[in-house]
Amino acid sequence: MPLTPTKKIWMDGELVDWDDATIHVLNPTLHYGWGVFEGIRAYATDRGPAVFRLTEHIARLYRSAHLYLMEPAFTAGQLVEATREVVRVNEVESCYIRPLFYLGYGEMGLNPLPSQTKVSIACWPWGAYLGADAEEQGCRAAVSSWQRIGNNTIPPTGKGTGQYINSSLAKVQALKAGYDEAIMLTPEGHIAEGSGENIFVVYGRTLVTPPLVDGALAGITRDTVMTLARDHGYEIKEQSLNRSDLYLADEAFFTGTAAEMVPLVEVDDRAVGTGKPGDVTKTLLAQFKLAVTGQLDQYKDWNEYVRD
Repeated sequence: MPLTPTKKIWMDGELVDWDDATIHVLNPTLHYGWGVFEGIRAYATDRGPAVFRLTEHIARLYRSAHLYLMEPAFTAGQLVEATREVVRVNEVESCYIRPLFYLGYGEMGLNPLPSQTKVSIACWPWGAYLGADAEEQGCRAAVSSWQRIGNNTIPPTGKGTGQYINSSLAKVQALKAGYDEAIMLTPEGHIAEGSGENIFVVYGRTLVTPPLVDGALAGITRDTVMTLARDHGYEIKEQSLNRSDLYLADEAFFTGTAAEMVPLVEVDDRAVGTGKPGDVTKTLLAQFKLAVTGQLDQYKDWNEYVRD
């Protein structure tokens, strides 16, 4: 999906014009993929833009940085405020936000430790990641021949920039084969996640999602949906799944900051359930929309408003 430029990008404490937010071609992150990032969304509410679970996203960014031995010069609290500033100064009511830790220019080679950790935060309007009609019609996915990275290959617990080439390979394969998304397996054949989303299957009033040990990211949207489901009386299980579990589920759906919550109606040319978005998925999606836009008082702490 093409980017729609906004006015300013925050870089190491300064607001820089969009076209001037550049790095050198010999930046080591560009060459070796040593960096970490977050994906966050802000939503329009009756109190103005609110960044959804901002503090938790920034905390996860710092956990990723810890995995990659990166030490930014800013505190998590400073980046929370910087993110609010970026959304505010760009005058967007809803947007996608991308904080990034990358290595500073001046060192080259496979040792990242001498390089200073730099920080940028950008935001821009961004619609439905899996397509404008995915929410209503659902999406089609295929199990990828590309396996999900293992815990002793690259840590899937973090959001490292370089590790996402694994996801991109799976995504491109799926798109070229005519599908909307890929589903990635562990070397043991367990379902891990989509190329950029967590995955849930539904059996009656039970929701099952892969455990983190199977390579699933600890998604904040994943946690949001699990909380909403529990509060509505659904049972939640985190347990290993194989591809047949997807074929035989009553319903399935993806969750993620970019994708938000999207019904999964077909896997490997097999209809999931009726082949249409199911009632449980639609119920939770409706609750999710209310939560992210600040319309549910019990989840009000999830909405971090840009303007005081």
